[in-house]
Amino acid sequence: MDDEQVQDQQNQSPGGSDVDEEITAEGAAFVHGDSLQDSTGPPDSDSKVEILHEHVKKQLIKEGHRQKPTKYSTCFLHYRAWTKSTQHKFEDTWNEQRPVELIIGKEKTEMTGLAIGVSSMTAGERCLLHVGWQLAYGKEGSFSFPNVPPQADVSYEVELIGFDETKEGKARGDMTVEERIGTADRRKMEGNNLFKDDKLDEAMQQYEMAIAYMGDDFMFQLFGKYRDMALAVKNPCHLNMAACLIKLKRFEEAIGQCSIVLAEEETNVKALFRRGKAKSELGQTDAAREDFLKASKYAPEDKAIAKELRLLVEHDKAVYQKQKEMYKGIYGKRPEPKKEINQKKNLVTVIWLWILSLFRRFFKPEKQRVD
Repeated sequence: MDDEQVQDQQNQSPGGSDVDEEITAEGAAFVHGDSLQDSTGPPDSDSKVEILHEHVKKQLIKEGHRQKPTKYSTCFLHYRAWTKSTQHKFEDTWNEQRPVELIIGKEKTEMTGLAIGVSSMTAGERCLLHVGWQLAYGKEGSFSFPNVPPQADVSYEVELIGFDETKEGKARGDMTVEERIGTADRRKMEGNNLFKDDKLDEAMQQYEMAIAYMGDDFMFQLFGKYRDMALAVKNPCHLNMAACLIKLKRFEEAIGQCSIVLAEEETNVKALFRRGKAKSELGQTDAAREDFLKASKYAPEDKAIAKELRLLVEHDKAVYQKQKEMYKGIYGKRPEPKKEINQKKNLVTVIWLWILSLFRRFFKPEKQRVD
């Protein structure tokens, strides 16, 4: 990193603003659903069964809002899939931590039933889809990835994260570099506006959609100015997600977002600061101090960093004092037990002297008679 880049890092105060300031954004449907827990089979739903097609049935798990995607909309979704007869889970996109892209009307053959279900959903909606084998993996099934037996009916748990209205149905892979970066940047700006309104879940969803345009396969192909342009959009999205996650007290996830940025820019002050903040909240004080000290190296005048370091010093003092008080009773002198022991010792001495005096008085007359 040259001197000019270092100076830019120093001028970027991690405590001054939670998100990069942006001006405008385009409209889109969005929402961020709760993270899902893994299970042995599809979730139970007692909601009414809605028949979307002869081979596609739907049960609502969680309602969404706003409009539904139209034909050629680029949808971003997460889903888990099971074979209905054996309850074998053969796919789980939540494990990838990256939304799946599906263009309504241009889906793969095995996704036909899934696309019918998604087209009936609103942004943020989560549902259970029951798809017949005719609109899933067909008569032959799939013997590669995913592994699905022949004529297998499929159950999907689906969450529609959001979608972009694109009339021509252009997939990410068909976009130019500039188009992908521009689309991601608009999603980032929309997320920033939502963050300012304290709509943290919805803001995170926009950042996640932006990052979906900057996937690893895409970034791997870039170099030079195009890579710099992409990172200028992608890294702030990760950092702004970390800011949201810290506010939502999801500290482990915030650490992960910051670490992604630091893998690309090890001197990024905001990433070091926010990761240190998340570690501090988890009680990982030594690791937090290490991040704050690195951040202060590149931004020595930053007051927010200095404040966090002072808080860690105060925390260490409080812990030391508490431990000192706790161990004092174990290893220190205990005045009350000592006083009790002295009292017992004095009582024994008095009794012994009394017995001795009686003994002397008893034997003294006998001695005189013998003389």
